[in-house]
Amino acid sequence: MAIASKTLVLSLVVLLLFLVGGILLQIFLSRRESRWPGLVLPLLAFLQSLLLVLNVADTGSASQNVLTVLVTLLVGNIPTLVLLAVYWAAREKIRVKSQMERMEKQDVTEL
Repeated sequence: MAIASKTLVLSLVVLLLFLVGGILLQIFLSRRESRWPGLVLPLLAFLQSLLLVLNVADTGSASQNVLTVLVTLLVGNIPTLVLLAVYWAAREKIRVKSQMERMEKQDVTEL
């Protein structure tokens, strides 16, 4: 029993490290001058959510199948939404900074 709990704790720590590493990587990629590197991880997360839909089993009822696919897409896209939120936050900081620099340049040229 003690070995199973230690394995579980170790697995959770490794999972947490991967999650934190993924968020830090997303922040790093989102802060690049080009906007495209920051969209790579959200795109991969979205493609992974589409693969989840392929694993949905047929329940026999068409309405239940549609509901299952929709719930799978919704839950599967939570990482995509988190990564996009990080991307938009980082890009907003870059946008505000560039606007401030532009305003400072205009103030200098007016003097």
